Formats: sequence, C-alpha cells, structure tokens
Amino acid sequence: MTMPCPFCEISSERVVFEDQLVICIRDKYPVAKGHSLIITRRHVESFFDLTREERLSVDAMLFRAKEELDREFAPSGYNIGVNIGRAAGQTIGHVHVHLIPRYDGDMKDPRGGVRGVIPEKQGYT
Repeated sequence: MTMPCPFCEISSERVVFEDQLVICIRDKYPVAKGHSLIITRRHVESFFDLTREERLSVDAMLFRAKEELDREFAPSGYNIGVNIGRAAGQTIGHVHVHLIPRYDGDMKDPRGGVRGVIPEKQGYT
C-alpha cells in the first residue's frame, strides 16, 4: 500500500497564493522565517517532467511569493532550491520548489550558498 501524498492533500487554509497550476504554502518545517514552497497541483515527481506551462507558473509564483516575503519579512537575500531524486534529498515525490529567505547573520559564513548541500564543498575560495 502506498502512502498518500502530503502535497496532494494540502488544506486550503495553508495556501498563501494559488493559480490553476501551482500553489504556494509556508513550509511546515521552515529553515528560515518565511520559508515557502511552490507546489504543482498535478502530482509529478521530477521538476524535469513539468510541462512548459507548469514551469512558467512556478516561475511566476516564485516572484509573487518573493514580493510578499519582501513586504512581510524584508530578508537580505534568498535561496531557491529543488531536490530531484533521493540522492539529492527529495523526500516527498511531488515537485516542490523551496523559496528560502535569508537574513544577514543567519549563519556564520554563507559564502557558497547552495553549494552547502555538500558541506565540505561549500568553501571554494
């Protein structure tokens, strides 16, 4: 028996923004204040399997969510991330894009940014 997909069963109260193809919610386990997820309505596992229209919708929703996060939290920067496959850390087999606000001083040395997914490779200078 397969487990139900948690992203196919999100309650409407959690939805911050939506359109016909994607929704935006705040992450249930945020790594930073305002951490948001852009999730496709269609259940599809890999970002690379999205339709052109879905990719455009994800992109538009990232900008819409960023504008709201800028107003609400005024972060100093952002990370955008997509985990594709178990080796990359994907734990829910449904496309979702992380929009993570970053704040000055939230970590000692943020240089290398997303390279930190493999901590020993983050520092390259």
